[in-house]
Amino acid sequence: MMNKATIIGRLTRDPDLKYTQSGIAVAAFTVAVNRRYTNQQGEREADFINCVIWRKAAETFCDYTHKGSLVGVDGHLQTRSYEAQDGHKVFITELVIDEFDFLETRKKSEQQTQATQETPQQNQEVDAFTANGQQIDISDDDLPF
Repeated sequence: MMNKATIIGRLTRDPDLKYTQSGIAVAAFTVAVNRRYTNQQGEREADFINCVIWRKAAETFCDYTHKGSLVGVDGHLQTRSYEAQDGHKVFITELVIDEFDFLETRKKSEQQTQATQETPQQNQEVDAFTANGQQIDISDDDLPF
């Protein structure tokens, strides 16, 4: 049996680093991944993949990434459930990260974030990767495969 997923996208927010009671680091984050096709209105939709990473890798990931960082992550899908306060059973599916790659330099990532924050929005197509609606120029040459 096989359970493996690889995604490339941008972080929708800064990773959330926490520690378990026994001191093990765990970070949660969401990666936005554009779909390959457009909808009927000609807009490209995105999927938002919940991810979790553990131990030293979690600390390293949080040290070098922030909202908007372009990352490649590889891992396995895992489903868990819990009972909510209202008594309903809640199911969560997330990608548990085994490996990751930073797909742009820290300087380029910071410049992208700074440009996104400084540029005023004027009739621009909203891009699902950034909260400020800035377009991200990614060509096929930028992909590692």
